[in-house]
Amino acid sequence: MKVFIARPIPQNAARMLREGGLNVQENLENKVLSSQELIQKIQDTDILLSLLTDKIDREVFAAAPKLKMVSNYAVGYNNIDIQEATRRKILVTNTPGVLTETTADLAFALLISCARQILPADRFTRAGKFNTWEPLGFLGQEVYGSTLGIIGAGRIGRAMARRAYRGFDMKILYTDHRPKEKIEEECQAERVSLEELLRRSDFVSVHVPLKEETHHLLGKKEFQQMKSSGILINTARGPIVDEKALGEALQSAEIAGAGLDVYEEEPSIHPSLLKLHNVILLPHIGSASRQTREAMARIAAENILAFVKGEKIPAPVNPDILS
Repeated sequence: MKVFIARPIPQNAARMLREGGLNVQENLENKVLSSQELIQKIQDTDILLSLLTDKIDREVFAAAPKLKMVSNYAVGYNNIDIQEATRRKILVTNTPGVLTETTADLAFALLISCARQILPADRFTRAGKFNTWEPLGFLGQEVYGSTLGIIGAGRIGRAMARRAYRGFDMKILYTDHRPKEKIEEECQAERVSLEELLRRSDFVSVHVPLKEETHHLLGKKEFQQMKSSGILINTARGPIVDEKALGEALQSAEIAGAGLDVYEEEPSIHPSLLKLHNVILLPHIGSASRQTREAMARIAAENILAFVKGEKIPAPVNPDILS
């Protein structure tokens, strides 16, 4: 069976697949293939190992009649038309779990960096402006003992809450479509409405998947509900936040700051955000540790090998087609 890997990833995946007897082809250029380029590569491919930057839609599926599986090198899969894949009986898998702690680490790093003005202070020092200790210089916000609002209490949301509760004695609020016992037991978290969470939280961290109902979940109205000292952290998916409205809220000091690792139109970033000093902008590095990226590659390969061997799939997204 032929497998195509859409972009360079840790080599343990290709090695595992070749050792499993599969014919592995790779895009060795570190660039995102256009839809037409991807179509040319997978016309006679059985399995595609895709990345979150690959848009796998109806057109791509239609052009790859032999395609039986898409193994997505990501926990999210909003880049894939799952409904169309299911209709065509194409299995889709992902790589959940292994990036939980790494992404939560980054989210908390953004929180502290925004609260304590780490990047502005670094730029100030590098510019040779540090001449003396200043009692009123770079006054930030307290993290210890403050209130953190978690939007989405899944794996990463709970991991973020544990860091805040155990390490910084923070009060945890969360909103989710149903009560989550684990976050309540581990962190004494209180489930509240989104409006109440925004109103009471000093920091708001986004951890929901991108779906139709979460698109622009946070916009102008929601930023008006936040504290003027509030800080927003988003390491989930960019379109959950209305970037234009966020830029306006930051510029007018409606909220104090933001830390972003994801964007609405990646890799493009709304121009208003690029001009502001009260927002930290990262290039989607939530899972960027060597150990995590290698673990993601391993799981992506394990999903493929299990499918080929007819074994239990570790992480199916649309498992109904397997029956």
